[in-house]
Amino acid sequence: MNPDSCSRAHATKVGKTWPRGAWAPARTALHSLPATLPRDPCQPCAPRAMIAIKAQRGRDTNTVRIPRRLDLPMRTLPLALIALACLSPALPASAQSAGDWTVAVGAHHVNPKSDNGSLAGGTLPLSIGGSTRPTIAVEYFVRDRVGIELLAATPFRHDLDIAGLGRIGSTKHLPPTLSLQYHFTPQARVAPFVGAGLNYTTFFEEETRGALAGAKLALGDSWGLALHAGVDIQAGPGKLRLDARWMDIESDVRLDGVKLGAARIDPLVYGAAYVLSF
Repeated sequence: MNPDSCSRAHATKVGKTWPRGAWAPARTALHSLPATLPRDPCQPCAPRAMIAIKAQRGRDTNTVRIPRRLDLPMRTLPLALIALACLSPALPASAQSAGDWTVAVGAHHVNPKSDNGSLAGGTLPLSIGGSTRPTIAVEYFVRDRVGIELLAATPFRHDLDIAGLGRIGSTKHLPPTLSLQYHFTPQARVAPFVGAGLNYTTFFEEETRGALAGAKLALGDSWGLALHAGVDIQAGPGKLRLDARWMDIESDVRLDGVKLGAARIDPLVYGAAYVLSF
């Protein structure tokens, strides 16, 4: 049987009729096969080609071998993805995940706002100076990226001035602050975060001088809102933290037990710290 008759016979088997000469490319490819190709007229053209490939594989070293199908990696890719998914729970958790602790040790400056209120019915404008002290903040992550932080510091010391009278005294304060914080990308080299919480400020060791020397000065404790924002920058085994806080601090001012007014401090607290994770 010649190639054209084979082609027409094959077309008849699959239910198609092809015009004469349409099988010319197939006939050319068939004649180009190796001489070992079986010429069984009962076999369709495509199966005969596969038989020739199988017969040639590994037997004729002078014949170019047909490589395996190239879709093998596509079949193994889903298996690799499944294996990765199974192994992912065993991979190390990223920094600042649920259950982690961080400790930040640094220094911060408390800068009270410019208008700190007036005493004695508005006749004595009050001015409160700034102060810089070491700080420490401990944070526990209750969830990935979400932590509860407690800020502490050594006592800040502030000078108190009254317009027209000069320096009239000083006070110390501690501002422990509890905040809930969200870290956007804790695993990144530069990781911003924000927080909000509650500040408690206690004043102590008030002193008087100048025009109020010998009088007893007292500033009341304060509760207020605290806002926090900053960025952690990867630096060695830990991170360098640059941050700023705003605290709502207002204190009643008493002189010899008599209330003179309220000191509105509302400081901006900014500084730097080094953060280690545990």
